[in-house]
Parts: sequence; structure tokens; C-alpha cells
Amino acid sequence: MKATGIVRRIDDLGRVVVPKEIRRTLRIREGDPLEIFTDREGEIILKKYSPIGELGQFAKQYADSLAQTTGHIVAITDKDQFIAVAGPTKKDLISKSISHELEEVINERETIVAAKDDKNYVRIMNEDESEFVYEAITPIISEGDAIGSVIFLTKDTKTKFGELEIKMSATAAAFMGRQMEQ
Repeated sequence: MKATGIVRRIDDLGRVVVPKEIRRTLRIREGDPLEIFTDREGEIILKKYSPIGELGQFAKQYADSLAQTTGHIVAITDKDQFIAVAGPTKKDLISKSISHELEEVINERETIVAAKDDKNYVRIMNEDESEFVYEAITPIISEGDAIGSVIFLTKDTKTKFGELEIKMSATAAAFMGRQMEQ
């Protein structure tokens, strides 16, 4: 654990303020759920809660099945990072932070299908130096909240995404959303 040097007092209602710099760095926004852990040494650990992260193993198996069926790279994200990735770029994406542009697409509940040269192409990671030629992005909606996305990607210049990839990503996103509701 890393010390920040910041000290805060608990108020009379038991609240403590998480400093703005830490919230910005960890992308914690007003209303975000935090999970609380304690250890034997008396430490309290706050961790940003990811509902999709709860389905991590299921998301991985689902992404693997979709990738095998379609031959595309498949990624499942929450609103902060890649939860599951199937395909050859798994190591490049898994557990990495998503880009602010992708977060906006999720929040706006937009479905995007684009080639790399299109104006609506979305960088999926901040340090995105990828060779992805096409992408299909569909937000995952659960109980009315946008909580993540399903992304189909390809590096194959001969492949063009169309109606099939839109329907596959939409079906996967709807299925993941329903899994969260159970």
C-alpha cells in the first residue's frame, strides 16, 4: 500500500472526504459505489466496486465463446477497465483502463461501428497504439444504468464490420446486462 501523506478527520456522521486528487486519479465520481474491506492490522481499504467484475469468470468464458464463434477479438469492460478479453491481444488489454472516449460512449449509451479512419472511431485505451482496423462497441445496460460495454475488434484489413457484428455485440451486451440483474 502506498502512503499519500494526506490526513482527514471523520465528521460527527462518520464520514471522511476522499481528496479530489485521489478521486480524479482513480476515476471515482459522485455516486460511485465503493467496497469496504478491513484487515487484521486495523486498516480500512476502499475499492471502487465493479458490478461486472463480480461476473469476471462468466464474462471471460462468454468472451472466449464469442471470439471462437466470430473469429474476432472480444472485450468486455466496466466503466473503468477491461474485465475480460478473448483473442490474440488479451495481454495488451486485460485489466487496463479504458479511455475517456470509451467511457463517454458507455455513458451516452451509443452503439458504435467504425473503421479506424472514420471520424466516429473511438480509442478504447488512453495509450491506444493498437492496430485495430474495425470496432463494434455496445454499452451494457443493467436496471437502467450503463455499466460497461461489449467490444468486437479486428486487425484484419479484409474484414469489415456490419450488421452481424452490431447484432452480436448488442446480443452480448443485453445478455450481460440481464446477468447483472439476477
